Amino acid sequence: MVIPPNKNAKAPRQYDAWRYRERHLMECFIGKIKYFRRIFSRFDKLAKRYLGFLHFVSSLIWLR
Repeated sequence: MVIPPNKNAKAPRQYDAWRYRERHLMECFIGKIKYFRRIFSRFDKLAKRYLGFLHFVSSLIWLR
């Protein structure tokens, strides 16, 4: 399980905090990528071009 249990749960279950943190980072990153319309609607037909623009957008997000 990746999602932590509720704080008021009667029987708390175990979860991996590191995986939960990584999952949260990826979900936020995907949310930021969706602001770039070219990535979101996938205008590029070739996978090589799409990956190149994905790298470009990733670097823009990283530099903010």
